[in-house]
Amino acid sequence: MNDHLAPALKDRRYLFTSWPWRAAGHLATVLLFAVPLAFVFWLTMLPWLIAGQRLIAGNHLGLIVFLFMALGLGLIGTVGPVVALPLAAIARRCLRLIDGRPLAAPRHPANAHPRDILFAESTWRAVLYGVVLSLVTPPLMVLGGALLALQVTLLVSPWLAEWTLGDVVINGGPGSVPFMLLGIVLIPAGLYLAGALAAAHGALSRKLLGNSGDALRNQLGEVAQSRARLADAFDAERRRIERDLHDGAQHRLTSLTLHLGMARLDVPADSPAAAPLTQAHDQAKELMVVLRDLVHGIRPQTLGDLGLPAALWELAASSPVPVAVDAAELLDRLPERIETTAYFVAAEALTNVAKHAHATSVQIRLTRSGHEGLVLEIQDDGRGGADPAHGSGLTGLADRVAAVDGKLLLASPAGGPTLLRVEL
Repeated sequence: MNDHLAPALKDRRYLFTSWPWRAAGHLATVLLFAVPLAFVFWLTMLPWLIAGQRLIAGNHLGLIVFLFMALGLGLIGTVGPVVALPLAAIARRCLRLIDGRPLAAPRHPANAHPRDILFAESTWRAVLYGVVLSLVTPPLMVLGGALLALQVTLLVSPWLAEWTLGDVVINGGPGSVPFMLLGIVLIPAGLYLAGALAAAHGALSRKLLGNSGDALRNQLGEVAQSRARLADAFDAERRRIERDLHDGAQHRLTSLTLHLGMARLDVPADSPAAAPLTQAHDQAKELMVVLRDLVHGIRPQTLGDLGLPAALWELAASSPVPVAVDAAELLDRLPERIETTAYFVAAEALTNVAKHAHATSVQIRLTRSGHEGLVLEIQDDGRGGADPAHGSGLTGLADRVAAVDGKLLLASPAGGPTLLRVEL
């Protein structure tokens, strides 16, 4: 089954379906708002028509004509967008008669300023739709009215005493029966012509009144904001887990380790319980180290207390590859989301260097960009050839950076060096 009029016109059974009547109903509905719209538009453009006529005649334009011309443009530029938005909504509803495909209306953020809506691309596309409709309605009405009058005349010609076809005067009665038959034959052509006109209007409506580029940009902006909120929620959950482990599990494990150590002092060395107790104490101390590393991996306390440079220096001290940190420009704190992202990007990058790069040294540089911007550069002297497709963690880094609307750039030629630049 056809879901819109254009392919239905190609169907041989078109005349025996509901599409001709739906096309006619669509055109009649469009005329209800196209006629008054065209009347107001041409009334506004009347000074321009007068100016064109005077220029063709070789006459000068007076000041009054210029004023009315400017007034007409001003009305279109100010009142046009206000009228175009409800007009577009009505046109999209009328389109349902001949097109069953969904036509998404342009969306604007809930807190959008009226000025943003006024200057949106979708608004001026609706204005353009109204202008085109106003331009073509009068000539199409004249042409359609003439064809309809001719069709009716042909059909009722046998009952007319006398009628004219151009300069030819034709008597009614039996002599006009061939003209009546011609009128009957032309009915399908008229239905096809009306269907083609309705399909053309449907295509125009779908082209100009659909989901335009600015609405798509708004939706992408909403997606980016949603992604940022998810990243914030993830970081908040990370902080909660780190706090619960640090204040809960780690505290209890420390207490358990102390009690085991005190118990070892009270148990004689030759006692049967001495060896198991010593083993339990050693395992508890090892578990404390594991838990401390786990808490530090979730969110280092240094990052929250002392800031990003201190956290990077601590990270560099634990790296198996010598790391130099240059953060001379970073004297104050940055937004928490930026600092957290930069830290974990640096941590993952150093892990990649240790695993894959075969480097002997790494440099980390932090520089400011604007008021709240940060540029993080990590460079190693390894073998290069880093490729996100090889599972080196670069894709995860790019996703993390993109979640805070940042940018990740990588230069890693074969043979090195590798430079990872993150702009936040």
